[in-house]
Formats: sequence, C-alpha cells, structure tokens
Amino acid sequence: MLLLGSSIAWAVWPRTQLSRDSSAPLEIVTTTNFLTDAVRRVGGKHVRVTGLMGPGVDPHLYKATASDVDRLREADLVIAVGLYLEGNMQHVLDDVAGSRPVVQAGERIPAEKLLAAPQGAAPREEHDPHVWFDVRLWKIVVDSVRDSLAKRDPEHAADYQRRAERYHGELNRLDGEIRQRLARIPPQRRVLVTSHDAFRYFGRAYGLDVLGIQGISTGDEATTADVERVASTVARRGVPAVFVESSVSRQTLEAVLAASRARGHALRIGGELYSDSAGAPGSPEGSYVGMLRANVDRLVAGLS
Repeated sequence: MLLLGSSIAWAVWPRTQLSRDSSAPLEIVTTTNFLTDAVRRVGGKHVRVTGLMGPGVDPHLYKATASDVDRLREADLVIAVGLYLEGNMQHVLDDVAGSRPVVQAGERIPAEKLLAAPQGAAPREEHDPHVWFDVRLWKIVVDSVRDSLAKRDPEHAADYQRRAERYHGELNRLDGEIRQRLARIPPQRRVLVTSHDAFRYFGRAYGLDVLGIQGISTGDEATTADVERVASTVARRGVPAVFVESSVSRQTLEAVLAASRARGHALRIGGELYSDSAGAPGSPEGSYVGMLRANVDRLVAGLS
C-alpha cells in the first residue's frame, strides 16, 4: 500500500505543471550518493538519476553550482535527504520547490524515532539528520522514495512497489548481519570514536557508545576540551582504535591520538569509515548496503 507522506512538497501543484511524456524515464535529481543508490534501486528502468554529490563530498557544506541549479529546475522530481543535512543548499531546494516537485525523504520518519540535534546546532537543525545509519529508519526513507516515484509516475506504481519490497528484504538481511557481526566486539570496547557526530543512530540501533569530537555538522569546530574528553574516555575504557571518515578531515582525530598517548594509552587509527558519502560508483562501497558492510568490517577488525 502506498502511503503518501507530508514530505512530498507538490501536493497543491496545478496539474498542468506535472504533465510529462509517460514513455520517457523520469528525470530525477538527488543529493547524496547513497540516496542516489536508493532511488535507482526503487526506480529501475523507469528513472534516470543524476546525483549532485559524488564520493567524498560533504553534504553539510556542499554548495549548489549554477549547473546544479539548472539540473534541479529541469528535473521531473528532486529528492533530498532533508532534516537540514544539505544545510548549505537548503535555500536552493526551498526555492526550487516553488516550481518543481521536491521531496525531503528523511522527513517521512516519525519525529519520535529521530534524535534531537545537540545543543549548539544551527537553528534549523532540529534533529540529527544521519538517519541512514539505522537500517530500519532507512527503510522508511525508501518508502518515501517509492511513494514519490509513484505519485509522479502512477503508471509504474506497481513496479516501484515490487522493487521497494525486494530492496526491503535486502535491508532486513543487512540489519541482521550488522547485529550479528558487531556482537563479536567485547562490551568494554564497544566505543565508536569519529571526527564528527554522524553515528549516533548507528550506536543506538546496534549497541555502541558513540563519541564524536565535533558536533553533528562538519562545520562545527572541536575545542581542546572536546579532544581531552574523548581522549580520557578511550584511555579509561581501553579502546584500541578511532576511525577517520571518508568525507571529513582527520585533523581532530590526530589531536585525540596525541592526547591519548600523553596519558600512556596506545591508540591507533582503525581505518576509514563512510559517513556522509558512499564510495566510488561501481565499487562494493558505492552502494548503501556496501558502504555499511565496509564500515562493519573495519569496526570489527579495529575494536575486537
């Protein structure tokens, strides 16, 4: 059953503005590359997807170029994660929503399932936007994608439904796999330290304590007190490794390494995690499922 949520922004559009050639694929523009992957998985041959953000791109800081704005204005449908993840281009998305259908798919998630943004976040950052790190929440985003495609292209609604159901099955298996594999990490070492606070949903879903040196946005700056707080915790709990992120500078982590060593605690970098971006197209890590599997591989190896 299709449930059309309030995240769909064109409910009051004049019907003439939504007219299109139903034999042609929908032209979809997305923001992050793991969202691009989800839209392709659900849309199949009925969509042609252009993702604005490639591997290693930070969605918090990304600014839309003139060519991006042109693509957005020409799209049949624009899909973003929302929840102010794409903070530096939110004004562009708001502007485009006056003339094109814009969906902020993360806003389908019920508020009671979202984590509040920490104190000091930007005024529009009501909630932590990193919802993709809880596979169960990402399934809700997939549902929003499915319903958005079906509303824009009702002729193929049954196909979108079937493909979304198939993808849900894969996500259910992934969720179980993550739980099983992370259970190998000793309880005392179940601490995930990264540069910015992107993994709180992951920690809540899969039983890890999460310490981000910066806030939920990579635009936040870490203080000396932040570094000392994290170094003290990892030394006290005997955590062997911290993790860099694919889209974030490792500078603050280097400061934690130095502060930990000053306490006599041997700490190392356990590898690179995918946080706000998936890997290169065509690589195993270039998909949502692949990026989470790669992260779990590195966490188990680094913390066990």
